[in-house]
Amino acid sequence: MLKFAILGYPIGHSISPQIHKAGFASLGIDAEYEILETAPENLVDRIRDLKINDYAGVNVTIPLKVKIAIFVDEVDKNADLAGAINTIKIGPDKTIYGYNTDITGFKSPLPPSLEGKEVTILGTGGASRAVTVACTELGVKKINFYTRNIPNALDFVKFFRELAPQTEITLNQIETLKDLSTTNLLVNTTPIGMKGHSADKTPVTGKVLETLPKDATVYDIVYNPTETVLLENARHLGLHTISGLDMLVAQAVAAQKIWFGRTPDFEKMKIAGERALSSYKIDYM
Repeated sequence: MLKFAILGYPIGHSISPQIHKAGFASLGIDAEYEILETAPENLVDRIRDLKINDYAGVNVTIPLKVKIAIFVDEVDKNADLAGAINTIKIGPDKTIYGYNTDITGFKSPLPPSLEGKEVTILGTGGASRAVTVACTELGVKKINFYTRNIPNALDFVKFFRELAPQTEITLNQIETLKDLSTTNLLVNTTPIGMKGHSADKTPVTGKVLETLPKDATVYDIVYNPTETVLLENARHLGLHTISGLDMLVAQAVAAQKIWFGRTPDFEKMKIAGERALSSYKIDYM
């Protein structure tokens, strides 16, 4: 039986096992998927154990997406651009290949074309990096970043201005966000709205949300709850919404395509994720 797992800390209530097992079943593959909680200081031992125990691959989540790079023999372009690895494949010779499927996962549920459009991204943390790479790859005309700490975001913005000089990029204090009338896609990459963190809050007030064009899309990468306050408010305004669960499942689909060379069933994996979320009775991050 093939062995896979997710590494991170803390991840006791990860729904990745349920999502991936549904994907394995859709492909008719006999494989197991475990949660392997791994603190950063234990990563060296964990990598050794993965090799010794013949794991075929793992997913990687916070706080290990950057730290795991020193153990990887080869990385793909997306992992290099995103500055983070969330999927690894371990070859028969124990060579470790690193990938970033968050970029593919983010793009998967988006509207058909964002080329020449304007995007507003809330937050400039680690999650924002993969989202920004995806947007530049899709040919967006302009990206407006809104953040609480502008000095900390200067290097981030400088990197993307150099990476995608064809894309106009602005950096703004989030408290100044008043008008979204030229935005085609609004993306929340902050944890605001997350269950166990700030589930009753939204990063954008209803008054500001009302300034979005009627054909705009609101995308929240938070997946628990599947409908955040932000998405609920957007839906009531008749706007198209995308949940973070779509991104989570799509990046898992991309990971399995890397591992097996075949594409598992997205819908079956999403249903498994929804069931897993509904079964948990406690809040978690």
